[in-house]
Amino acid sequence: MLVDSHCHLNFESFDRTWRDVIDECRGVDTQVVIVGAQYATSQKAVDIAMQYDRGVYAAVGLHPIHVLGSDFHPEEFNGGEYEKFITGSHRVVAIGETGIDFYHSDKNFEKQKEVFIKQIELAKKYHLPLIVHSRNSRDNTKNAYAAILEILKQAEYSRGVIHCFGGTLEEANAFINHGFYIGFTGTVTFKQSKELQNVAAHLPLDRILIETDSPYLAPEPHRGKENKPPYVRHVAEKIAEIRHIEYTEVARQTSINASNLFGLK
Repeated sequence: MLVDSHCHLNFESFDRTWRDVIDECRGVDTQVVIVGAQYATSQKAVDIAMQYDRGVYAAVGLHPIHVLGSDFHPEEFNGGEYEKFITGSHRVVAIGETGIDFYHSDKNFEKQKEVFIKQIELAKKYHLPLIVHSRNSRDNTKNAYAAILEILKQAEYSRGVIHCFGGTLEEANAFINHGFYIGFTGTVTFKQSKELQNVAAHLPLDRILIETDSPYLAPEPHRGKENKPPYVRHVAEKIAEIRHIEYTEVARQTSINASNLFGLK
């Protein structure tokens, strides 16, 4: 079994194909967590997950690039409406995608922080893990990882995953020491991702999750094409290669990790 711990089958590019993709996932024994980025895509994630008795789960949240003050379809975070997703569906297993993004918008940090904290409080209330997005500024002068870790420590919350990790080994270990998992996408398969591969080689395997972030970041050998959850196998294979262990060990342990974090059944 594999678990794609972060995909967006709720996004427009999958409007006509998500059922077929889930059928394909079932054929290769791959479970999925479908992650919301706004209210509408969170609703869609829940709607899809509710159609399956197992193997398909939802996360609900407001992505930092959609927080008020950004240029990407901004919207207000209404905690009460997101709370209804949680109380109305047993398929919601996490809060996210939330976090801090300095890359797309570095002018509304205080608003991003405010909304992130609100989502942390929602996760606390319902004992759910966080799915955290983190991206540094284009010139790397503003470090999202440092900002996120400080916020998490102040909020005293230590359950979640740093999704699509792209930081240093030191930063990864800091999050692990805080209780978080580290999520790797198809970027770890890219030839130029030597530093990221080094991170994947040295972290404890029991703190690693694998993900596609589909439809984005397709791994080798599908790079440049639309990504989909069955391709998470290539992420597992690359991590096994990097660590000089069997693929089956990576598949087994990352599935256990996802099940432990999200309470998958």
